[in-house]
Amino acid sequence: MRARDLMSSPAETVRPWTSADEAAEILAERGFPALPVVDDDGRLVGIVTSAELARVRTPPEPRRPCHPGAIETTVGAVMASPAAGMPPGCDLADLCRALVDGKSQAMPIVEDSRVVGIVTRGDVVRVLARADTAIAADVRHRLEVYGGTGRWKVEVHEGIVRITDRYDDETDRDVATLLALAVPGVVGAGPADDGAGR
Repeated sequence: MRARDLMSSPAETVRPWTSADEAAEILAERGFPALPVVDDDGRLVGIVTSAELARVRTPPEPRRPCHPGAIETTVGAVMASPAAGMPPGCDLADLCRALVDGKSQAMPIVEDSRVVGIVTRGDVVRVLARADTAIAADVRHRLEVYGGTGRWKVEVHEGIVRITDRYDDETDRDVATLLALAVPGVVGAGPADDGAGR
């Protein structure tokens, strides 16, 4: 499974000069934990999280009142920059590792430095939490659309798909593997018993 298979696209983004209040409203409406920050050309320049926005939007202590005419905080003042991004074709395992290693709640997906989507930890958890029976049904459906009914045997264990092709065609086995890998929840796929469909 690749980042493109589970990313939200197009990604909701903000600019460095967007107000912190506006960015917080977008996060609240969309339910995202973070927003990519982009320049005029859509290139990733940073990321702003709900935690950072909550910190700057917390009312001041009573003994430190706001002064009238105070400058409004912008996203650029609180964003993390530079921000990491990953390509749409990156593997789910690499994406998970980057989220954990970076202690990130969301990963911008970039192509030619431009943000094309975003994947959150919640997206990953939903995919990995799918039951093997649901994954098998989805894989079976895709294979039937491709090569007809009654031809494929699909077994799934902990997200690993094993496919048996009754006709044992090498080209079709490769296509079947690619189709299976695109199904949400699949962490690996290949022919059963080295493709022996006999």
